[in-house]
Amino acid sequence: MRLLAGLLLAFIALPASAGPWLAPGDVRMRHDLQLLADEGIVQTPLTSWPVSWADVSRDVADEALAARIAPAMLPVLQRVQAAARAATRVDDIAVEAGATASTEPVQLRSFEDTPREDGQLTVAATQTGERFAWRLQGTVVTSPEDDHAARLDGSYAGIALGNWMLSAGATDRWWGPGWNGSLILGNNARPVPSITLERNYSDAFKPGWLKWLGRFRWSITAGQMEKDRDVPKARFMGARLTWKPRPSVEIGFSRSAQWCGDGRPCGFGTFKDLLLGNDNDQPQAQQPGNQMAGFDFRWKLPRIPVAVYAQGIGEDEANKLPSKYLGLFGAEVYGTLRGGTWRVHAELADTTCNFSRKPPTFGCAYTNGNYPDGYRYRGRNLGHGIDADAEQVAVGALYVTAAGTTWQLDAQASRLNRAGANPDVLPAPLPTRWQSVDLTWRKPIRGADLRVSLGLERQGPLGGKARTDARVTLGWHRGF
Repeated sequence: MRLLAGLLLAFIALPASAGPWLAPGDVRMRHDLQLLADEGIVQTPLTSWPVSWADVSRDVADEALAARIAPAMLPVLQRVQAAARAATRVDDIAVEAGATASTEPVQLRSFEDTPREDGQLTVAATQTGERFAWRLQGTVVTSPEDDHAARLDGSYAGIALGNWMLSAGATDRWWGPGWNGSLILGNNARPVPSITLERNYSDAFKPGWLKWLGRFRWSITAGQMEKDRDVPKARFMGARLTWKPRPSVEIGFSRSAQWCGDGRPCGFGTFKDLLLGNDNDQPQAQQPGNQMAGFDFRWKLPRIPVAVYAQGIGEDEANKLPSKYLGLFGAEVYGTLRGGTWRVHAELADTTCNFSRKPPTFGCAYTNGNYPDGYRYRGRNLGHGIDADAEQVAVGALYVTAAGTTWQLDAQASRLNRAGANPDVLPAPLPTRWQSVDLTWRKPIRGADLRVSLGLERQGPLGGKARTDARVTLGWHRGF
């Protein structure tokens, strides 16, 4: 974090910069944005998070939209417009605070920003200028799983370079269309402190012969992992391209890698081999790193409010292409009801290599002989929360009233670490059956956002006796 703090201080000396980002975690805002995207209003891709507020703000800025949109969708548009105006307001310093407490934190995290520990207190300040933006966020937690009670997660500083944003920070990312997880990069683990370059606006190419590609986003991020691991200070790199050839179709390609670190090759030749995918034609000790790559898509079906999505991520490489795939599949349906909006989704994920084969390949996903800690940061998987060799079936239902009050129901049934081949997997070092259901109520009250969640969680060894625990989570957040 010394590197992050130094970069923040260095950037603060520069003139003001790019608009801020909408980080993953707010299910209601994601629901609102997706509704507007399926209506053809929001054009920016929505399967790469953080999302650029500047891009969204431009899409919803037309005052004539209110006259053209269906009455039940008007509150959705107004919520997004208000949030976009606040996020892109130039030169104002926005201060916010939040607190959460839980009797038992959710272990299998989804897109929702649930607390990672029993208690959490956060204070943040953000400023946006013409070319520069920064956010300084401090969080204190109780009983930290990784022994770090004070954190700067969520902090960043960025400068706009034309239509590009160069930033340094520790920001959660979510790459893919899933609501319950991403196979390659999600918010299960704490964010890796990184330097990132990404497009600010998702404009299509100017030449007419390339316009058919539609709106697209591209980002590349490079960071350094913790020193308390088997290969200290290993580096992390990720790149993602998402584009919308049509308003109803979004396609993404992702790639990530662990490389370098104490005792590992770290020169230009190693980096070149990493970029070119020259992995399996070398002795293991000389291989450049641990890589994953794959694709995903979301398709809104014509004339009906239904969308389907999928993600396939290869754990290995064969003939310069991803192989040994992990898979995720889902469908969602949405609509309006009594002046509010709703969405229901169902999602299946399998994090076993060659998941479609019988039998699949156990002991392969999120692991690597050169990096014994695997594809993890501070003990948690950087990809899907169920970690390796797991299956999950999940459903979720969301209802948002015109005033913004939200009711959310989430349920999942998982079989974790099925073959017991991954003793370092959290939260299940042994083969485990894990089931849960959570009901969440969220309401804006006098400028604050209140949240109450009640849940039941049942877990136990596969084929053995399970125990059931109840949990209560309370949350409060307010901007000033």
